[in-house]
Formats: sequence, C-alpha cells, structure tokens
Amino acid sequence: MNRLFVAYKPPFISSNGFLSRLKRKYREQHAGFSGTLDPFAKGSLIVAFGQFSRLFCFLAKSPKRYRATLWLGAASRTLDIEAIESVATVPIVSVQTIETVLRRFLGKQMQTPPLFSALRVGGKRAYKLARSGDEVLLAPREIEVFRIALVSYCHPFLSFECDVSEGCYVRVLGREIAAALGADGALSSLERLSEGAFHFEGEKPLDPLNFIDLPRNFYNGDDRDLYDAKKFSVDRLRYKGDGDYLIAAKEFFVIITVFQGIVTFKLGHMDTNAI
Repeated sequence: MNRLFVAYKPPFISSNGFLSRLKRKYREQHAGFSGTLDPFAKGSLIVAFGQFSRLFCFLAKSPKRYRATLWLGAASRTLDIEAIESVATVPIVSVQTIETVLRRFLGKQMQTPPLFSALRVGGKRAYKLARSGDEVLLAPREIEVFRIALVSYCHPFLSFECDVSEGCYVRVLGREIAAALGADGALSSLERLSEGAFHFEGEKPLDPLNFIDLPRNFYNGDDRDLYDAKKFSVDRLRYKGDGDYLIAAKEFFVIITVFQGIVTFKLGHMDTNAI
C-alpha cells in the first residue's frame, strides 16, 4: 500500500517505537518517517508506506513550527526533562524583557547540534556516544528562525512558538534563550505543530503530488516509456534546462534529472492509484 500521511506522536515514546505501532495498526511492513522527534516530544510526524517512503527528500517540509515550554533554572545534559541534573531558583523577569530576548534570535545564525541527538558521528549515533562518555564533536550549522513569539509566562515556565528551518534544534534554542535571560534552561515540553504544509489531520492519506518540492515537467511521448524508465531524448521534454523535475502521468509519477542534455531517472514510477 502506498500511503503518505501525518501521524501524531505522543510523548515519551521514540519515533521508531511509534512507527512500529503504526505498522501494526495498518498491517504494513514497509514504512518510514521523516524528521525524528525526541522521545519526550510530541506532535506531527510525516509517515509513508510502500513506495512513498522513498519520497522524503523531495517533500517541502520547511518551515517547521514548534510550541515549546522552557523551564528556567533547570539544568539538563539532554536539554530537556529526560535528564534534569539540578534546578535553581531564578529571578522573575518581565514579559517585555523576554520578548526583547526572543527577537534577538530571529534570522540566520550558527547553531551547534546537541550532544544527545540522532546525528551520526563516525557511523554511530551522537546520543549513544554521549551516553557512553565518549568525546563527541559536532560542527555548527547555519539555521534560520523565521518567527518566534511568546505564548505565555508563568515563572519559571516560559512557553513560545517558533518557525524554524530544517536542522534547527529547539532544545538548543531554548538553552540559548535561557542563557540570554541569565539562567540555565531545559525544555519541559515540545510539540511539533507542522512541517511546511504537513499538519495532523487524523492520519488522512495525502496526495504526494501536492507536497513534492520540484518543478513540473512534461513528456511528449508514450507514458509507458516513463513507467518502464526507458531512456529518452531531452527533446521529448517541454523544459530542457538542467535540474530535477517531477513528471506526473495518469496513475503514476516519476522524478528525473536533466544534466547537460542527458536525462536520467532519479526516482522510478511511483503508483498513485492506491492513494
């Protein structure tokens, strides 16, 4: 079964563990998800079954919207409530001060991923290396905060929403916000509200053609050639410039690459008649 949908992961279960639940629910073996949510986090998780599990890298998933609660004064190795080491009493700050600090984080910036993350270092997950006490060096990366807004402040808990680029860790953003307010900080809750146009609507099936982030091209020939991934001349295409393209036929679609007049299939036929 080919199926693309958004599920809602509950807190305190891994994304892989939640996917196993979905596979049992739908009696589907070939499945995957995009964008790991931390075990303590909840919210929207893009899931695909069958052939559609090969589409994740082509989907428009940015910006990502989160709602988070930051516990001021809490220190945690994981930057969340899964590994709180100490809690200090910190002074109350004004809402105006918080809003001023939040605005500082708008725009592009460099961010170092947390040690406890699913990133691979030398073929191993960073969080496994961190738990074993091994030295973990993660390179900073450029991320962007498109929007950030205070939702509520009930000392020492500060809730905010943010729209961020892929690769941004809200746990790190929370720690940096707390530091700018002169305190330690860890997230006590984190919810992913959406990824691009993906948001939870009861696990309803989605048409991937509405979410693939590629320009459309058109083939002047027999659709069976596309289905069978037969070689063809760039002259058969409406748009002949270099790049990746989506071509949709009646009951399937393909993704091709054009480079210096040569056409190759980046992704073979994806059947849509089972949606």
